[in-house]
Amino acid sequence: MASVPPFDPDHGEPAYLYARMADHLEARIDVGDIPPGARLPGERDLAAEYQVAIGTARRAVEELRQRGLAVTLPAKGTFVKRPGK
Repeated sequence: MASVPPFDPDHGEPAYLYARMADHLEARIDVGDIPPGARLPGERDLAAEYQVAIGTARRAVEELRQRGLAVTLPAKGTFVKRPGK
């Protein structure tokens, strides 16, 4: 299984930090590090893991939802969507 390099907010083309974070999370989903159906860590935990503000983590999760990669269920959490669902 392929691995995703550690998150580097300065790597690649200029982009907003939340977009870089969403790209990294998407890469982790693609390689199976975060499998379909898995619950994503909470926004505070993601913010701590990626060393970003909670607003940035919140926007990254929103970006994953917009890309069709995640779904949030109120009072349950945010889950990786299964392909084709």
